[in-house]
Amino acid sequence: MKQVKHLLFAFLLITTVSIQAQVGIGTTTPAATAQLDVSSTTKGFLPPRMTTTQRDAIASPAAGLIIFNTTTNGLEIKTSLGWILLSSSSADGLPTIQIGTQKWMSKNLDVAFYRNGDPIPEVTDATAWAALTTGAWCYYNNDANTGLTYGKLYNWYAVNDSRGLAPAGWHVPTDAEWTTLENSLGGASVAGGKMKEPGTTHWATPNTGASNESGFAGLPGGFRDYVGGFQDVGNRGYWWSSTEGGTSSAWGRALVSYDGSVYRGSHYKASGFSVRCLRD
Repeated sequence: MKQVKHLLFAFLLITTVSIQAQVGIGTTTPAATAQLDVSSTTKGFLPPRMTTTQRDAIASPAAGLIIFNTTTNGLEIKTSLGWILLSSSSADGLPTIQIGTQKWMSKNLDVAFYRNGDPIPEVTDATAWAALTTGAWCYYNNDANTGLTYGKLYNWYAVNDSRGLAPAGWHVPTDAEWTTLENSLGGASVAGGKMKEPGTTHWATPNTGASNESGFAGLPGGFRDYVGGFQDVGNRGYWWSSTEGGTSSAWGRALVSYDGSVYRGSHYKASGFSVRCLRD
């Protein structure tokens, strides 16, 4: 009986060491920098295969998660930008909606790095925000939980930065491209309702005209004003265009709870708005 206990202890010890050590499949000498090293000249690595619907049903997918999407017919990886197709055109892997002749991102932008990899500063202090003439972002009320629903708010200096705010294959729409969207939905006076998420889960009552007929699913993320204050979450959503309106202003669009129009306006570049990107 004593010998059996010793053998059992030795087995458990070996198992524990094996679990903690590097793992080699097809090799007895896994690479020093790899936790898992799969070696073969006749077989490949087969990741989980699933449809886009099944992928989107994964609860809280970790950044770096990899799957083969049978809908897009490609290998995809989860990043802070969403699911990205690992191909020559990563733009194809980002959630997209077709509205008229345009392809839009289906959600507000939520990135903390420019396209070249440089970080975009998060600025929480109101005085510091008001003094900026360079790119920055924040969450509404400096509350990261709002980012889960509305994405980040960016000043226009981030939109206009030469390093690129939009991911590869995308751009921040011009004022004219916003007008194209409005016209494809029947004009500015009715397009807003077709672009708003229906109901009052996020929008304040009455959320007039909201049908989301376009699939844009616009949300009332509010904005940060040019002196650093936060306003209008639940009542309005604001989005930048890439078109300058003047020395200190740029054009944007707004959706509101009290009617179904899209509002065009020129706003201070220091304001913090949502960003929705358009395919190149």
